[in-house]
Amino acid sequence: MEASARSAASAALGVSPLARVAELMQTHLEEVESRIVQQAAAFDHEIEGYVTYSIGGRGKRLRPLLALLAGGATGEITSGHVDLAVIVELIHVATLVHDDIMDEAERRRAQPTVNARWGNSLSVLLGDCLFAHAMDLAARFENADVSRAIAQAAREICSGEMIQTQRRFDLQLQVEDYLRIVEKKTGSLFGAAAELAALISEADPNVIETFKKFGVQIGTAYQIYDDCLDIAGTESATGKTLGTDLRKGKFTLPVLIFLRSASEFERERSCQLVLEERIEEMTELLRAGATNGALNESIVVGSDMIRDAQTMLDGIALNSYADALFLLCDALREMFDRLRV
Repeated sequence: MEASARSAASAALGVSPLARVAELMQTHLEEVESRIVQQAAAFDHEIEGYVTYSIGGRGKRLRPLLALLAGGATGEITSGHVDLAVIVELIHVATLVHDDIMDEAERRRAQPTVNARWGNSLSVLLGDCLFAHAMDLAARFENADVSRAIAQAAREICSGEMIQTQRRFDLQLQVEDYLRIVEKKTGSLFGAAAELAALISEADPNVIETFKKFGVQIGTAYQIYDDCLDIAGTESATGKTLGTDLRKGKFTLPVLIFLRSASEFERERSCQLVLEERIEEMTELLRAGATNGALNESIVVGSDMIRDAQTMLDGIALNSYADALFLLCDALREMFDRLRV
C-alpha cells in the first residue's frame, strides 16, 4: 500500500495516528522507559540525583519510538532494539542539557532546566556524563558497526550545534545552510535510530540504507517543526522556554524565508528587532503576509519533507510496525498543521 493510501486508511478510522501508534507500542515503550530510569543507578551515588532529574521529565520519546518501529518493520523487536532506544534517548537528553545552557533556557518539560537549578558548570558536566554513558552502552553491542554509527551521530550533532552557534546573527546564512545544520544536529540521530534498528534486525543493506535516509528526513523535518514551535507555540502548552532562537540570533527557517524576500529596509528593521530582543514584534513579522507568511511557508516545507519520507517506505514489506511508521509520519504532519496561522 502506498503512503497516500495508508494515510487515507488512517484518517478513515477516525482515530488519531499518534494514539494508534502509542497503543501498538505501549508495552515496548514502557520497557524502554523503565530501562531509561534504571540508568541513573550506573552513576556514582553523589550524582545519581542529577541524572534522575535530567532523564525524569518524560518527553515525546520520538527517537526511541522510531528505533522500535524500525526494528519491528524489519524483523522482531528484540532486547537489542530496546538497548538502542535507550541509547538514542540518552544522547538526546544530553544534547538538551547542553542546549539549555547555551540558550539560557529556564523551563524544559514543564520543570526548571538543569542549568536553572544547579548552574552551568554542573550542567555541562552532566551532559558530558550522559554522552559518555550512552557511548559505553553502545560499545556493548557485539557488532562494532553499531557503536561506530552512534559515535558518528554524536559527532554530527555536536558539529551541527557548533556551526549554528558560529553563524549566529549571520545575514549571509541561506536556507541550504540551515538545512545542512539541522540535518546534522537532529536528522543524524533520527537516522542512526532507524538505520541501526534495521541493522540489528539483520535487514538487507539496501533496506538499512533506506531506513537511514527515512530517519534523517523525518528528523530534519521535526527540527523544522521545533523551530516553528519556538515562534508559534506558547510556553504554557509546550512546557519549555520559547523564543530562544531569536534571542540568541539563531536564524531558523521562518526567519530565513522572510529575509530571502524582504526589502533592505525590512532586513535592517528585523535585525534591529532581534538585537533589541523585541521578540514579539519579530514574531508578528514572521506570521504576517498577504496570503502566506514565512511561518506558514516553513510549515509547508516541513510537512512536505515528512510526506516525501513516507514515500521512501513504499517498497517495505507490510506489517503492523511498518504501518505504524506511516502513522507516526501522519501524526507529525498533524503537529505541523496545528501551527498554521
